[in-house]
Amino acid sequence: MPRRVKDFIEISDYTSLEDLIRYLKTIRDNLPPEHEAELKIRGDEIFGQRLTISYLREQTLEEAELEARYSKTSKDGEEIERLRHKLDDVPYDSKRRGGA
Repeated sequence: MPRRVKDFIEISDYTSLEDLIRYLKTIRDNLPPEHEAELKIRGDEIFGQRLTISYLREQTLEEAELEARYSKTSKDGEEIERLRHKLDDVPYDSKRRGGA
């Protein structure tokens, strides 16, 4: 089952109202099913503000292949993870500071 990923569409603040309405209708009509779309205003007065639409979509085959290629755990990664869990079990004495 493919994973769902969050994608973004940004609309600058230099857009006419008619263009904005047309963009939003086009975006809405082309969103995938179960998209859970959200609209937010992001930015500030210095760098400008923009409307950001975030939505969920199915991961593409290319994205899934890249994720599978780069997310495989190596032997070193397994060893680091084992040591990290081992360190998590070491009790911490907050009264001892600076190795004293």
